[in-house]
Amino acid sequence: MTTKPDASAANARPFWKEPMVWLVWGLPLASVVAGLWLVVTAVRAGGADPVIDEVQRVSQIQTTDLGPDERAAQRKLSAILQVRPDHVELTAVTGEFGRETSLVLVLTHPTEAAQDLRLPLSRTTTGWTAPAEIDTRHDWNLQLTPANSAWRIRGRLQKETQASRLAPSLGGG
Repeated sequence: MTTKPDASAANARPFWKEPMVWLVWGLPLASVVAGLWLVVTAVRAGGADPVIDEVQRVSQIQTTDLGPDERAAQRKLSAILQVRPDHVELTAVTGEFGRETSLVLVLTHPTEAAQDLRLPLSRTTTGWTAPAEIDTRHDWNLQLTPANSAWRIRGRLQKETQASRLAPSLGGG
């Protein structure tokens, strides 16, 4: 007596060529890999709050001290920052900065806090200066304060530019 070969055994394919295996195992595995990639990306991005101001958080409300901005607006302070190849120059435009005032310029990178710069400025006959090589291939957020942080004025140095105006954030600066 002869036995007929089983038709399903002759047409058997390896498991990796079965579409149902890819649906059952492949899609969940792909979603796990994508989830791990998102977690790694989020961790490398740093903190969720890249502002340099002191912020107080109560419940879901964030507040910051606007007193230095108000004082700068009352004094009508404004200045021009010029970026040179090997230094920066600050020139007072309006308001009274005071001759003996030592100023600090903070340049913050919009996305990478590791690139932030803090420059103490020295008084010159025309304003203030500090040695620095500033990368102008991207924007910079600018903040100028005296050493005691009594007031502050802010500005933004646009990409590929060499000058910016700094003014109070409040009061129509």
